[in-house]
Amino acid sequence: MAEQHSSKGIMWATIVAAVVLMAVVVPFSIRNHGSAADNSKGADDADARIQPVARFELAKAAPAGGGAPKDAATIYNSVCGACHNSGAAGAPKVDDKSAWAARVGQGKEALYKSALNGKNAMPPKGGAADLSDAEIKATVDYILGKVK
Repeated sequence: MAEQHSSKGIMWATIVAAVVLMAVVVPFSIRNHGSAADNSKGADDADARIQPVARFELAKAAPAGGGAPKDAATIYNSVCGACHNSGAAGAPKVDDKSAWAARVGQGKEALYKSALNGKNAMPPKGGAADLSDAEIKATVDYILGKVK
């Protein structure tokens, strides 16, 4: 019978210890804060703490000339000359009159169309999509003046 008494005592001691432990722990775990959705200040603090170190935004660059049209020589030297001076990607060199003879024979309109829409490895407008059609046509005229 002594064994029953001691097991009842251990059971009651365990229950009392659990109740006391809960009485101590529960008040510290319950805070007077609202839900996470209601706590806007805490959310702002969290947002500030998890901000990235840097931000990256893509934006179109402003034209270098303040939007003024560029002259044909400048466009040729900065865009077209990269391939047409060296013959890169099969582009006819400006000083090779025989390579241009067949192209010049097609007429200006065909050359304008090739320059505006691209041809073979050359992208439309030579890769300078920010240039106007008039600027491209003026540059084609500039090149024709050099190859004739």
